[in-house]
Amino acid sequence: MELHNLSPAEGATKVKKRLGRGQGSTTGGTAGRGHKGAQSRSGYKSKAGFEGGQMPLQRRLPKFGFKNPFRIEYAQLNLGKIQDLVEKHGLTEVTVENLRANKIFSKNDLIKVLGNGELKTKVNVSVHAISESAKAKIEALGGTVNIIK
Repeated sequence: MELHNLSPAEGATKVKKRLGRGQGSTTGGTAGRGHKGAQSRSGYKSKAGFEGGQMPLQRRLPKFGFKNPFRIEYAQLNLGKIQDLVEKHGLTEVTVENLRANKIFSKNDLIKVLGNGELKTKVNVSVHAISESAKAKIEALGGTVNIIK
């Protein structure tokens, strides 16, 4: 075996069809592109989402609503959950660091305390946001609320 008599396996290669090389080639004249129209011209490229003149899907579907790009998403923490944490871990202060250390919230979560549930012990809370009802319940028991930025 030498380099000059190596060849690919049978059926491994295809011969490229030569378009537009005269009438005798069966692909002369229009070169397989049909007659006239944008698609027969060189440089033709259809627009993304073009459906042949039919109303495209992105225009058929209704548009509604509004997404505020400046919305701040808070992770919620109810007073009932704080009471469970106080009983389980013996906390007197609920801070963002405590909550993250106990793997209740991830490091990027902004935490907001909500007033759902019942709080029975005095707790000092330091979080990113708090509802009015939760603040009132914590302060009624003698606890303090600190909002951090």
